[in-house]
Amino acid sequence: MNLEIRQKTKGNVHLLYLSGEVDAFTAPKLREVLIPLTEESSMKVIVDLTDVDYIDSTGLGIFIGALKSTHNYNSHIQLQGLSNRLQRLFKITGLDEVIDIEDQEKEEMQ
Repeated sequence: MNLEIRQKTKGNVHLLYLSGEVDAFTAPKLREVLIPLTEESSMKVIVDLTDVDYIDSTGLGIFIGALKSTHNYNSHIQLQGLSNRLQRLFKITGLDEVIDIEDQEKEEMQ
């Protein structure tokens, strides 16, 4: 499957909407778009994964690289719209402890 990336910018926030799969085949496309956004100082990058069905280890590596980039450039990355399957993947790998993941259950309760 392919990966579709749509991008919007509002003020100091970049919004990326992903659709499809993030795997060894599609990860370079994501890296090409995501990393430069994290290299903009004081920017927030929100990645919406609502329509992502699958992420493999290569895809996780892209998000780790983006996180490292935010530390170097004083920017921020947040993931949102994770399915239960993707939430479990980030929890099992421990990445939920280091990457800002929007808690949809908390959002829905407010």
